[in-house]
Amino acid sequence: QVHLAESGGGLVQAGGSLRVSCAASGRAFTIYAMGWFRQAPGKEREFVAAISHSSNTNYANSVKGRFTISRDNVENTVYLQMNSLKPEDTAVYYCAARRLPAATSSRDAYDYWGQGTQVTVSS
Repeated sequence: QVHLAESGGGLVQAGGSLRVSCAASGRAFTIYAMGWFRQAPGKEREFVAAISHSSNTNYANSVKGRFTISRDNVENTVYLQMNSLKPEDTAVYYCAARRLPAATSSRDAYDYWGQGTQVTVSS
């Protein structure tokens, strides 16, 4: 089994920056691609960004140019650097991991999920 633990969420003003992290433990060697999703109140969980084991990236159009996903394969950690934050970025951010290599945006393709970390952007 794989355990994912997010950290780094919080409250930030619009235009500010925040970095969230996700550390994988357990059978982390089985993980290939990792991703971030988010869920705002009353909305579906949506794709934010994903990264393959070889660091190919994939972004939602709504965050492209503002967010950067990266990973440290030695530490089994994935990061999401969020810049130029907007109030509409407010959500619970979830880390996800899958046993296949493609950095897909499909929620159903991910095998493991973290508990989520709250990101709140004030206007």
